[in-house]
Amino acid sequence: MSSQGRGELKRIEFVSWLGACALVVFLVSPVLLGGCGVPKISNPFGAGSDDSSSALAADDRLPEMAEANTSTTETAPSLGCPQVVAWPNERLLTRYQDGHDGDILYVIHRGEITKLSRECQIYSGQVVVKYGFAGRVLLGPKGKPGTVTMPISVRAAGVNKQTLATDKMTITTTIPADKPVGYFSMVRQISFPVQVGTRPEDYKIFVAFK
Repeated sequence: MSSQGRGELKRIEFVSWLGACALVVFLVSPVLLGGCGVPKISNPFGAGSDDSSSALAADDRLPEMAEANTSTTETAPSLGCPQVVAWPNERLLTRYQDGHDGDILYVIHRGEITKLSRECQIYSGQVVVKYGFAGRVLLGPKGKPGTVTMPISVRAAGVNKQTLATDKMTITTTIPADKPVGYFSMVRQISFPVQVGTRPEDYKIFVAFK
């Protein structure tokens, strides 16, 4: 092969490598990003490490927890308090341009619930749970800075998975022009009866983008 041909081949390989890194930035965890030399903030899909804290953080610390770039899907079991859970397929919500669902090149933004916490009290057979969650919204290739609103649904379930109480809300965050990520946090309260023969820790509260 001529030197000109070899040079062209190397250029194509380099461009292909850049393209692969761009996809990695959008799709995989921070551990894999190191090979492309991309800062962690550029990775919108990073999972980070788990935080199993079960005590409810102070309201003013929840945004700080979200910005720590770590995630959790379930709070640790705690005596006398239900678990708060966000399943992997429900803690994420991706919005695409119309007609391009599933195409990563047409993502507008993606929301992630990254932190969960709670505390509870029991009054006459009724458990009252004060729960908090925090997360972030990241711009995709078709996204623009500005205000983003996303729906959240909460469901308290008994030991037989029956629904005992529900809650709905929206979260709002602003994505600035100089940084492709915005953070959100919220603290709410939900209550439901504890059935005879069960314990509060036998119940679960599910938080989801819905």
